[in-house]
Amino acid sequence: MASVVTATEARVHFGEILRRVGEKGETVLVEKGGRLQAVVMGPAEYERLLARSQPGAWREKALRARRLVRAEAAVPPVHSAEEMIRTGREERDEHLNGLR
Repeated sequence: MASVVTATEARVHFGEILRRVGEKGETVLVEKGGRLQAVVMGPAEYERLLARSQPGAWREKALRARRLVRAEAAVPPVHSAEEMIRTGREERDEHLNGLR
């Protein structure tokens, strides 16, 4: 949860604000005249937000997640529809030939 301070409070207590951000992972919003002027956050949070805003970053994350899911599930690759139909027909024919 972010805390809100005025610009004057931020100037007077800047060292304390840095400690809260660095040690506790807090985010501090700085207002001047009732309007948001700045946000003080830790470097990890900043990097996370920066990575989310880069074009194509979501695509790389999605591909990485897809690889992880496939690796964990160890699911065989999906074959083409034509190959699946051919295999199904071959299995059916073998079964029918066994009934004769």
